[in-house]
Amino acid sequence: MTLPPRNGMPLHFGIRITSTERDKVSGEMHADERHLNAFGILHGGALMAFGDELGGLGARCHIPPGARTTTIESKTNFFRPCSPGHVTGESVPLHIGRRMLVWQTSIYGPDGKRVALVTQTQLVLPPEGRPSERLSD
Repeated sequence: MTLPPRNGMPLHFGIRITSTERDKVSGEMHADERHLNAFGILHGGALMAFGDELGGLGARCHIPPGARTTTIESKTNFFRPCSPGHVTGESVPLHIGRRMLVWQTSIYGPDGKRVALVTQTQLVLPPEGRPSERLSD
């Protein structure tokens, strides 16, 4: 899959996609002062945004040309504090449907231990001017 140039929040956060396959998206982020909370550990919102970016890209691998997706639900489990440094993530599909996709992203801290698990539901938005009934896999 060819990805557009990174811009907006993913660019600001330094999210880099390392691998995009139909059923797995991997990425990394060098967590620095932009990503920290008041206690000097990674902010939960930064981890959630990283997971959302990976899962959203995975969902795009399964939609018709011209369609888009949007996150309609996201849940994050935090397992341990995450120090600044090299953070990695891997997102895999749990459900691929015609109208909804569910992706789960494991996020690992600089020590290689899983720090968070993000599960998100993506709604498929049809191409402009096309009724949603015409979406197909």
